[in-house]
Amino acid sequence: MTSKASLTSRFPHLRQDFGASLVVFLVALPLCVGVAVASGVPAELGLVTGIVGGLVAGLMRGSSLQVSGPAAGMTVLVFEAVRQFGLPALGVIVLAAGLLQLAMGALRLGRWFRAISVSVVEGMLAGIGLVIIAGQLYAAAGLKAPTSGLDKIAGLPGAFVDALGSTASLASLTVGAGTIAVTVLWKRLPKRAQVVPGALAAVVLATVATLTLSLPVANVEVRGLLDVIQPPGLDAFGQLADVAIIGTILAFTLIASAESLFSAAAVDRMHDGPRTEYDKELMAQGAGNTVCGLLGALPMTAVIVRSSANVQAGAKTKASRVLHGVWLLLFVALLPGALALIPLPALAGILVHAGWKLIPLREIVSLWRSHRGEALILVTTAVAIVAVNMFEGVLIGLALSVAKTAWEASHIKLEVIDKGAGPVQAYLSGNATFLRLPKILDDLESLPQDRPVELHLTGLHHLDHACRTALENWAERHSSTGTEPVRMTVPEPEKVTSGTP
Repeated sequence: MTSKASLTSRFPHLRQDFGASLVVFLVALPLCVGVAVASGVPAELGLVTGIVGGLVAGLMRGSSLQVSGPAAGMTVLVFEAVRQFGLPALGVIVLAAGLLQLAMGALRLGRWFRAISVSVVEGMLAGIGLVIIAGQLYAAAGLKAPTSGLDKIAGLPGAFVDALGSTASLASLTVGAGTIAVTVLWKRLPKRAQVVPGALAAVVLATVATLTLSLPVANVEVRGLLDVIQPPGLDAFGQLADVAIIGTILAFTLIASAESLFSAAAVDRMHDGPRTEYDKELMAQGAGNTVCGLLGALPMTAVIVRSSANVQAGAKTKASRVLHGVWLLLFVALLPGALALIPLPALAGILVHAGWKLIPLREIVSLWRSHRGEALILVTTAVAIVAVNMFEGVLIGLALSVAKTAWEASHIKLEVIDKGAGPVQAYLSGNATFLRLPKILDDLESLPQDRPVELHLTGLHHLDHACRTALENWAERHSSTGTEPVRMTVPEPEKVTSGTP
């Protein structure tokens, strides 16, 4: 009795955290396996990343209730990296990304990820979701998917026709469709039934149906935990001389960090506990990815699906996420053969559902009504990821976001007062930058040529070099028509920022 009271006093939330850890484990298990298979790597590597997310990142400071592991949002990038550089290089890429995250956290750069436009992040997730859905529809039918995003989408009608002509493909497609249906409809069942996560229930039911009916569908290939853990060798490190792999490392770092920190912000809104320390959370993610890289596993990010399940299950401390890593480790150690029973189309169905949830349809509609520029950035980012690739698509989104911000920041107003006699008075206010220079000059050149002009610049907050030079040239030209020279009232230097040549 005394020992129980002592344990309760040391860990007052142990009961809540223990229960939450089991829920998160059941949510994470099918996702870890599904993400690994969809990424083109052995299923066990997804579980290794989930274990590291619990036992390494879970023990570190940052976000107390956020759960980390392999994420559907990185699937497309990992698949392309493995296809281009090979599986041995994956460990080097993840290791380098983890070290970069550690460095950024140490330099206190984590908070700056919050400055990335939400539209870009949501566009990134939407693009990833579309590519995942298109690719996993082929997997659900037991067919090989094309490599590029556009080819995946364009080839879907033909793939559907091919599936209709094959008994094996129809059986596989039926299992995948059934998995999606169970996952979607599970939330409509009574609360007691929902204690078991829908994704896990769908996979279990699909497995039972496949075994009972002896359906001709492919199952997960099992190689054994010790066989798949391959620390990167010297040859893999030699690939760091390739510029392309450096770009992939930067893409892993940027996308994994942004997804993790945006997830942290979302989790903070779900509970009343301690807020996220962004720099420390970035270091926790970096430590986890460093270990994953050394083990040759998948990259790790914070995952909103697991994190929200953790909060909703009543977790109070980081103990829940650490324990979920323990349960994953025990599963791999004690029941490795269970993975070989899981049908691949069931995992494809889970990933299709996960990809659909990445597409923020409501947010797009809401943004279109209130901020059409942001909606266009979101859609353009998503389309660019599908049409080009992940890294360049995100860069396009970031460039559009910066351009939009710069355009809005260069707001300028010209007010003209013409009393019919005397000089025409023109007042410029706002930010005079080269982005609005054509409009400024068009408005000024429309002023009467036969009248003296007074140009007041005292209302400007910023005047860059290009605008200053252009205004001086305009004043010189206007004054050469035989009228009085243009009188320019320039603001005091300390009240306006001026661009340098």
